[in-house]
Amino acid sequence: MVKKYVKHFGAALVAARKQNITTNKMFEIAKIHIRKVDTSDIPAMTSARLNYLTEMQGQRPLPYMQELQKNLQSFFKLTMAEGSFFALLAEYEGSAVSYGGMVLKKIPGDLNQSSYLEGDILNMYTLPEFRRKGISSLILKQLIKEAKAMGVSKVALHCSKDGEPLYRKFGFEDPVYPYLEMNLKFAKWT
Repeated sequence: MVKKYVKHFGAALVAARKQNITTNKMFEIAKIHIRKVDTSDIPAMTSARLNYLTEMQGQRPLPYMQELQKNLQSFFKLTMAEGSFFALLAEYEGSAVSYGGMVLKKIPGDLNQSSYLEGDILNMYTLPEFRRKGISSLILKQLIKEAKAMGVSKVALHCSKDGEPLYRKFGFEDPVYPYLEMNLKFAKWT
């Protein structure tokens, strides 16, 4: 299903597939290199996000995907420049195979602390042929380390059922306080 969009969005991510790096060679986790994403990585990171969304929510019409691609690239460019988003990527033999990012937000404090910096993890995506090899764990560990260094007090995420065991292994839990959300587009009271 993602292949339909590869022509338009996934060229950078499918480079690893073209190299055929997993079928003929033994994968070595020691060859994974984690680094911060820079602006030159935004098109490939956008492709990763589109692939993730397509896997989670299904295909959408091409015009919508093109608009989403443009909006995601603008979002990443703006938020990276202002410091409210950072991301990491994992490279294997020179090709990006996995991504993870965090949106940072400052929120008002309470009686325990005057203000908080919180993080929302998104863009956790690994090429299918590289899943279940420990790469997402490496990225998640580094994301959390970076967040701690920035003074982030709490990290949250939405996850797939497949990804949930990884996050629970790292200590992610159900919220302490009830957490509700409402999609305003579909709100019944409006």
